Amino acid sequence: MLWYEDEIQLLEMQRASLNYQPETVFYGSSSIRQWTELAEDFKDMNPVNLGFGGSTLAACAWFFERILTDYTPNRIVVYAGDNDLADGRHPQEIAISFEYLTKRVAEKYGSIPCYFISLKPSLARWGLIEQFKYANELISAVIESKHVNWHWVDIFTPMLADGDRPDPEYFVADGLHLSRKGYQLWTSVLKNDIGLAEGNIHR
Repeated sequence: MLWYEDEIQLLEMQRASLNYQPETVFYGSSSIRQWTELAEDFKDMNPVNLGFGGSTLAACAWFFERILTDYTPNRIVVYAGDNDLADGRHPQEIAISFEYLTKRVAEKYGSIPCYFISLKPSLARWGLIEQFKYANELISAVIESKHVNWHWVDIFTPMLADGDRPDPEYFVADGLHLSRKGYQLWTSVLKNDIGLAEGNIHR
C-alpha cells in the first residue's frame, strides 16, 4: 500500500482547501479520479472527488478512514475492483474487500446511502471479462442479501454495444479509461439510480 502514499496525502490535504460542505463523496480508482467533469455533472449534489489512481478495492478499504476524515456526506459513490482483477486477485478476494469496505463505512457513517458502481466491461481488459462478470455477481449478491443501505449500480449492461462487446466510443485511446461519452452514460445511470433509491429529484 506504500506506493499510494503521496496521493493519499494530497487527498488528506484537499479537505482543508474546500470552501463548501460536500454532500456526495465519489471514492475509488482512476475511473473516479479522472472524472474531470464530476462537479458539473453532479452539481446539484455538491460532490467531492476522492479517487486515487491505480487503487484497488482493497486499497479503498485500507485508506477509507484517512481519506474521509472530516467529511460528513449524505451519500457515498464507489467504483473500484477493476485493478484488483488486473493485478491477479480472485473475484472472491474482491468480494471480501468489498465486505471490509462496507464495515468501515458502517463504523463511520452508520446506514448512510451508498452506491457501488459495477465493474465496467473495458476493451483493454476484455480477456478478463468472465472474472469481471463473476466479481459483479458476487458483490451484487452481497449487497442484495446483507446491506440495505448499499445500492448496486449496473453500468456493465448499458456499456455493451448490442449486448456483445463494449462500445469503443465510451473509452479513450487506451481502451480502459472513460471518454466524455462514457462518463455521460455513467452520469445518467447513476442519477437515475440515486433518484429511485432516495426518492428525490437527483435524476
